[in-house]
Amino acid sequence: MNEAAKPLKAGRPAGATSADPAIARAFGQALVAMRREVNISQENLALLAGVDRSYMGKLERGQGAPNLAAIVRIAAALGCSAAELVRRFEDVLVNALRPAPAGSE
Repeated sequence: MNEAAKPLKAGRPAGATSADPAIARAFGQALVAMRREVNISQENLALLAGVDRSYMGKLERGQGAPNLAAIVRIAAALGCSAAELVRRFEDVLVNALRPAPAGSE
């Protein structure tokens, strides 16, 4: 073993975030669109999904990304599969990452 190696520290490196901003924003946009399609309030969706309303608001604002368990609970509360929720998120993400057509600036 290399004696000069530094010991590993638990947790994220200083300045690291838990969610990629583009991914978090895309998930939030998809979540808001799907919630509005089923005509449910943010508060009721959070209640049905078993998550705190402030957490749901954070997700919708793109300030965090959910874990898999939260995705499954949110999808069930929306009346769809987790696969459908993730597919909608991916559609938003792909469109957000797509370069703008030339001359559209």
